[in-house]
Amino acid sequence: MTERTDQGDIAALAKGGRTNFFGFLLRLAARLPFLFIAGRLYGADALGRFASALVIVELAAMLCTMGEKRGLAQRLSDGEADTDPVAANHIVFDGLLVALLFGSAAAALLYFFPALMFPSGVFTSADRLIVLAIPPLALTEIALAAQAYKFDIATTVRARAVVEPWTISIMAGVLFYFIPDSGLSMAYLISIVAAALTAFWPLFRDYGLPRDWKPSMTRMTRLTVRGLPLASADAIEWGTRRLDLFILGLFAAPAAVGVYYVAQQVASLPQKLKTSFEPILGPVITRNLKEKNYSAIAAQVCQVGFWIIAAQAGIALALGVPGEGVMGLVGPGFVAGTGALAFLLAAEVVAATAVVSEAALVYVARLRNLSISVATILLQALLTVGVMLLADKYGFSDFYRAAGAALSLMVALGIMSLAKAWLLSRILGHPVNNWRWALVWAAAPAVVVGFAATFLPEWAEMLFGIPAILLTYGWIIWHKGFGPEDRVLFRRNLGGSDS
Repeated sequence: MTERTDQGDIAALAKGGRTNFFGFLLRLAARLPFLFIAGRLYGADALGRFASALVIVELAAMLCTMGEKRGLAQRLSDGEADTDPVAANHIVFDGLLVALLFGSAAAALLYFFPALMFPSGVFTSADRLIVLAIPPLALTEIALAAQAYKFDIATTVRARAVVEPWTISIMAGVLFYFIPDSGLSMAYLISIVAAALTAFWPLFRDYGLPRDWKPSMTRMTRLTVRGLPLASADAIEWGTRRLDLFILGLFAAPAAVGVYYVAQQVASLPQKLKTSFEPILGPVITRNLKEKNYSAIAAQVCQVGFWIIAAQAGIALALGVPGEGVMGLVGPGFVAGTGALAFLLAAEVVAATAVVSEAALVYVARLRNLSISVATILLQALLTVGVMLLADKYGFSDFYRAAGAALSLMVALGIMSLAKAWLLSRILGHPVNNWRWALVWAAAPAVVVGFAATFLPEWAEMLFGIPAILLTYGWIIWHKGFGPEDRVLFRRNLGGSDS
């Protein structure tokens, strides 16, 4: 029985991963036009100001979910909510109400204190309205988590990979001709609202409107207290990808921040691969925890971790080796961010182990997981500020600062991965290790192919070099790294259950 259940869990993870990987490709197709439009039309200065505001807005929204992005799965799997639709309905709407209240308060606070979002002091009255994105952004995270509990990953794909990125790309282009000083902020706000509407339609279909539900201060207080460790862990994990940008904004000119933001956006593309499995991994882990099936959890974490690392490494090579050409697509002035791009791509690969380990740790060791996360972000802050001060002392340019900030992130995330994998293996009593030497054997020839492609004209390097790197890496990792248990990821049916 356990073996069939474990196999079914792997099948569910693979199916969810396949669905969301398709979403990753759609997101890639939409993100590049946005970067091109933002870089070519608005310029690095405007991008830098937009990026600084985005750091605070998205951090506030993450905190306002009160950990329900992942905690909702555990609450839905506990007690009668797993079988009673009315109880599940009440749990979901409790979470939504808490997010709405905290999100509205955060939006009001930031509206009246805009200096937190715009440290340069340059912004328009329309730019301040970006705070209106906080409540719908927090609500969307909870709606998508509720759908993921029902193994509905298609809604996440539609909202996050189709509606949101394509809306911001199109609106950024249109609004440049009407409000060029605030076009990026308004395009972002519109895209968040559009994604929220996309997420809520299936939520109401599957969970229904509130039925016999009344707000309760006691329940909301209990939810908030219980969710604080998860909310903090979520915010810190997200913050490690934004702290570098925030600190850079304090020490460097907006143009350098804009270049770094573009590098960060390109590097975040392989990071999105972890979200291919994150929505489905939470429900699978919580169900196995209920049955105390720790060996299955360890196996699933290792399996998914390798899938993520293998995919991230291939994409990182494809984007990093021809990095100058990739950054040059956004504009000639962005090529200086190539060094930062290389370190950011490497950082996403080394962080994969921490990400999948944390997917289980948030349920079995919340406070210890939070402690590691806090230590990581403090280490990152110290390293990044240290790099900034060294740059001041030796007179390095802002673009060396950018590369140093990315290097600091990579080191901090690598240490966090080792710590979280060790902690999880101790708790489960089973080893947690996502590393396989086949990754090296696949990466080495791919680097050689990519280096050869850099001698081609830039258009040919992009058109032929990137596919050649991916094909070389993919062929070797498939034949030398993937075993039968890995290839289920590419199988549409497993025992007839994956339909």
